[in-house]
This record gives sequence, structure tokens and C-alpha cells, in this order.
Amino acid sequence: MRSTQQFSITLPNEMADAVRAKVADGEYATESEVIREGLRTLLARDRAIEQWLRKEVAIAHDELKDDPSKARSTEQARAALVAARRRRAASRG
Repeated sequence: MRSTQQFSITLPNEMADAVRAKVADGEYATESEVIREGLRTLLARDRAIEQWLRKEVAIAHDELKDDPSKARSTEQARAALVAARRRRAASRG
């Protein structure tokens, strides 16, 4: 039994050119390798998002549900983000 399947795909010219360029530059041996790497990256991103949702978002949701007083208004959240951005900018010097 084969462990691979052949697909025929259609890409916009810009993407097709990018795939060909990766092969021409020697980054990958074949167009298939470029597509496989793209899919591996997509799947890894999907797994990371799923993990983040389960570990951080779901926990935060449950904590907020248990204690609604922890909630922030839109203005409070925006102010906290602005302050954090300023602290990062100041630390970079």
C-alpha cells in the first residue's frame, strides 16, 4: 500500500512562482517538498492555536465565569495594552 497520494492543485501565479523559486534557489529539491513543508507549518500552527485555546483561553474563560469581578471593560483592556506597549518600547531603549 502506498504511503503517499498524488494531487493536482491549482495555485495563483504568484504562489506558483514562489514555489518554483524555492526549488530554483536550492531550498527544496521539488515543488512537492515546498508544498509539504507549507502543510506541515500550517498543521503546526493549528496545533499551537488549539493548545493555546485549551490551556489559556478556556482557563481564562472558566476563571471569569467563576468570578465575573475579574472582567475588564474594553477601555481597561485597551489601556493595559497601551501601557504594556509603552513598557516594551521603553525597555528597548
